[in-house]
Amino acid sequence: MRTHSTWQDFCYALDSADVLTDFKLFKDFAEWKGLPTKLKPGRYRLQPGMTSRQIVNLLLSGSQTPVKLTFHYVRTPWEVAGKAGRKLETDSATIARFLNDSVFIASQLGFTKATLPALFIPNTYEFYWNTSAEQFLARMKQEYERFWTPTRRAQADSLKLSPVDVAILASIVQAEQARFPDEWPVIAGLYLNRLRRDMPLESDPTVKFAWNDPGLQRVYHYHLKIDSPYNTYKYKGLPPGPILIPEPRAIDAVLNPAKHDYLYMCAKDDLSGRHNFATHPAAHARNARAYHKALNRLNIH
Repeated sequence: MRTHSTWQDFCYALDSADVLTDFKLFKDFAEWKGLPTKLKPGRYRLQPGMTSRQIVNLLLSGSQTPVKLTFHYVRTPWEVAGKAGRKLETDSATIARFLNDSVFIASQLGFTKATLPALFIPNTYEFYWNTSAEQFLARMKQEYERFWTPTRRAQADSLKLSPVDVAILASIVQAEQARFPDEWPVIAGLYLNRLRRDMPLESDPTVKFAWNDPGLQRVYHYHLKIDSPYNTYKYKGLPPGPILIPEPRAIDAVLNPAKHDYLYMCAKDDLSGRHNFATHPAAHARNARAYHKALNRLNIH
């Protein structure tokens, strides 16, 4: 039953669904039990063979059947809104209005538009179908606080990073390596090494984000000239916000980075999707030349 539906609306929908053998018996019994004034909006699952008494008692109890919402490997909060809108009574446009409201984001969620992707922790969640947009976002905030346990916060503190900083770096790590998550701790360690040395991150995915072109296959010199705080070739430190919504495993890779001296990385010239890592510019230059030759050989631009 949808929010704000009337008893007549509900009866019409139930009768049209043709799930009752004797609709009049159900309606008379429901009205005798006072259901028209007690029925709560929601999603209820009726099992085959249920009697009118069982159905009325179920509806009177308000025992909804929850719906499951799963999101993984999403780039933006608006993608999450789209998935939620397909599962819940509220629609994605309503959720998106809150996501575009800077005052609401700051006062109710504690984020900015730039840092908002850090709020969402990919997982499978259960909701009541009639959860409102505000309730959905409040639940996401609750799950964020639950995810950031004292242990994880202490790990972030030891790296001199805030939870949002960790999410930003995790998003870059994940964007650098979309196919082989086993490399994430190594990449995380590399970027942390660069931050400690006050070196620019020089991450291609952040440049693609600055150009609003995540599918860009090759980053050329002119791409690196874009004046954006997300251009980590031009500006040192972390960008203003995550470039995608990082998976929990990517966040934990940043919190538990591999220990090494790597400062450079480049995709392997076998185009397997894995990376060569280097500690010195000369070795990195050799790796980069080999990779670019492979791209040229295959005419990838």
